[in-house]
This record gives sequence, C-alpha cells and structure tokens, in this order.
Amino acid sequence: MTWTLRRRLVAVLIVLLVTVAATMGLVSSLALKGSLVSQLDARLQEAAHRAEAAGSHRPPSGLGSTSGSTDLTPDIGPPPGLTAPGQSAGTVNLDIRNGVLLAGYFDQTGAYQSLSSAQAQTLQAVSRDGQPHTVELDGLGEYRVEATTSADGDLVVTGLSTAETTATVRDYLVVEGAVALTGIVLAAVIGTALVRRELRPLQRVAATATRVSELPLHQGEVLLAERVPERDTDASTEVGQVGLALNRLLGHVEGALAARQDSETQVRQFVADASHELRTPLASIRGYAELVRRLPADLPQDALHAMERVESESRRMTTLVEDMLLLARLDAGRSLERDEVDLTALAVDAVADAHAAGPDHVWQLDLPGHAEEESDTPPALVLGDDHRLRQVLVNLLANARVHTPAGTTVVTSVGTEGDDVLLSVRDDGPGIAEPLRSHLFQRFSRGDAARSPGKGSSGLGLAIVDAVVAAHGGSIVVDGTPGRTTFTVRLPAAPA
Repeated sequence: MTWTLRRRLVAVLIVLLVTVAATMGLVSSLALKGSLVSQLDARLQEAAHRAEAAGSHRPPSGLGSTSGSTDLTPDIGPPPGLTAPGQSAGTVNLDIRNGVLLAGYFDQTGAYQSLSSAQAQTLQAVSRDGQPHTVELDGLGEYRVEATTSADGDLVVTGLSTAETTATVRDYLVVEGAVALTGIVLAAVIGTALVRRELRPLQRVAATATRVSELPLHQGEVLLAERVPERDTDASTEVGQVGLALNRLLGHVEGALAARQDSETQVRQFVADASHELRTPLASIRGYAELVRRLPADLPQDALHAMERVESESRRMTTLVEDMLLLARLDAGRSLERDEVDLTALAVDAVADAHAAGPDHVWQLDLPGHAEEESDTPPALVLGDDHRLRQVLVNLLANARVHTPAGTTVVTSVGTEGDDVLLSVRDDGPGIAEPLRSHLFQRFSRGDAARSPGKGSSGLGLAIVDAVVAAHGGSIVVDGTPGRTTFTVRLPAAPA
C-alpha cells in the first residue's frame, strides 16, 4: 500500500521520537544504575570494614573445626561481622577464623538467617582482592560482595543485596516508559494535525491541477481561469515554488489554447465560406451540363458522355461541399431543430432506400416488438433534427454498403435502454482493423483499406455521424469484430 506524504512525514516523526526516547532511556537508566551501584559499593566498603573490626570475637573452645576444615557450623551463632554495630538489613557475612566457618545474613526485616552450604561455597569462591563483585546467591538473589584476607590468613566476606538498586532502576524504567509512550502518542496526534495544516497549501495546489485536468481542453473555446491562489505562490517556500510554476504553466497553456482556437475558428470560417461560395458555381455547372445534354441538336457520343461525367462529378462535389458546410456549422455550435423524431420510422425509410441503392446486399430490420407492420411498431422517440438524424442512418447504411462485399447481411436495430434510445447497424462483413478504429470518426478518414478494397468515399460520412450524434447529446461506439461489425448510437429518449 502506498502511503500519502502526510502519513510518511508523521511516521518519520514518530520513528525519530521513539529512537530519541529509547536512546535517552537507555543512557539515563545505565547512568542511574551506575550511580546506585557506586553508592552501594561505598556502603559495602563501610560494612566490610566494620566486619573486619569485629574479628576479635572467636568461637567457643571445642566448637567448629580446628584442623583447617571449612565446613559450615550453623549452631554457633551469627558470624562476628554481622554483630558489628551499623550493619543493615540485607547484609550477608562469611567469616573463617581459626578454621571455623560462620556464615549468615540479615533479611529485609532485620532477622538473622543462616546461609546454606551452597550459598557459603559461592561466597568462598569470590576473589580475595578487596574489590566489589556481583554474585548470585541461590534463593536470595543478586549481591555485591567484597572478600578480604587478614594478616593471620582469616577470610572475611561481606555483601549487600542489590534488590533495592534493581527495584529503583525498574521503577524508573516503568515511569520513563510510560512518560515516553504518552509523549509519543501526543506527538503523533499533534504532529498529524500540524503536518495536515502545513500540507494544506500543497493540497490546494493539487486541487487546482485536478480541476484543470477535468476541463474539456480539447473541445472548442476553453476558458482557463483556474489559478493557484496567491497565498500559495510564495517563492520562499517549496510549495510556493510549485504554485508559481503551475501558474506559469497554466498561463502558457491558456495562450496556446487561445491561439489554437483562433486558428481553428479561421479555418472553420474559411471552410464554411468556401463551401457556401462553391454551391452556386457547382449548381451552375450542373445546370449547364444538363442543358447541353438536352439540346435538340444531335451531339457526338463523346460529348454526351463528357457532359454526363461533368454532371455526375458536380453532383459529387456538391454533396462533398454540403457535408463540409454541415461540419463547419456544427463546429460553430449552430443549434439544431428540436422536434419529436421517431427513429423507428426513420429506420424503415432508410433501410428501404438502402435496399434500392444496394440490391446486392441483404437488408434486415429489427424493430421493437418485432412487428411486421410499421403501424404496429411502437415509436422510439427522441428530440432532435429529423433531417440530420435521417442523415445519420443514411450514412451508416451507406458505410456498410460501400465497405462490405456483395451478399453481406446488414441488420438495422432500434430499441430502448433505460432513458436512452439505441440505434445500431450491424453487418457480417470483414470487420474493421484495430489501427483504423482509433481515428474512424476523424474527418477524411478512409476505411476502404480496412473493409473492401477499391471502394472509396469522401471520408466525411462517419465524421458527420459523430458530429450530429454529439450535437444531440448522444454517443456512438463501434465494434469492429469480423462477422459482427456494429455501430451503436445512443440518444436521450424524448420525455413522456
């Protein structure tokens, strides 16, 4: 999962806080423990001096071992080191004098307790260098002990419990952990709020870019009034630099769009003017060609044929000019008529005309209810221009006739889907190649290479279909699958 910038910043902040808190906690805990251990060692040295000073006490005659044995003799009483004034609770002492081993300790209540043989052996194993050492006494816990040897070779081991020191460090860690956890939670909450506040300028810049990206910049004249607010264009901040750069970019885009619109407007006006002006001379050419053919005087066959070709080509050029003039008017946003139009009736008429124009194809109708009579077929009403919608059907059927081989079946369907009326023209011809589909509705796009070679067209038929459908608030899609090539027009149904 990709994290947002806000989450990443908060996460980095929390990681830094955790690292700093852990480091401070570790260092301070170690320092506290070292200080407490140093204080404990100082008390231990004092307790060891008191234990050595109490060495004048000797066990009663006849008790203990006098042959160098160091077996524990618990019945004699506490060792002399524990009876010295000032010894505190938690003190442990082992005393070996004249071969007699005495060992015991004061518990936390101050009561005397004897050491076991295993505990005594642990104390005897301590290095006799007069330095504090840490040992673990079975059943008693951890002690700091110091072992010394007198001039007579007597061994005195004195120790103090580290339980209090350990408890103090543990309590400190608990408190410090609780404080650190509370601080991290507060820092996460406050940091999230602060980061969100600091990122608001960047969000506003992103919102501006999003609104610009949703504008239909490819359609006609576009008013590009979106800009980053002035408060978010401070060049001294990183976000301000991004805002300034985006505003400059939008300014350049607006200029380019304006230049493009001016150029398109000029071209569109030129096409409209040229098409309009060409209609009159083309009509004159057709009229004179027809007049020459109808002269009473006999003309050579070649002259008649030439006049027929002139008349035919003038008709074709007139159709092309009319198509170009229609596209120019649609591009200019000329409003179309808005009357109720029955697409079912248009489909019946268009298929009948297509049958007459292309008897070598099979023409079929698929109407709502599958009625055999037109009068029994329910209407599929839309609001639009009857002449232009009829032209959509004629162009689609002509496209199917021109670009498919003889014997192809062409099915025209009319139906409803929700609040829309669907009009489709499907044929079982060779299909439309994928490279052509992307620019099929562009002007002067020729489809003869994709369907049946040798049959060309002006390349404006489907462009007119797309422009007329769009002017009616509809859409057209194509499925170029071989054997089921389908053009589907979707138009809003007329309100009841």
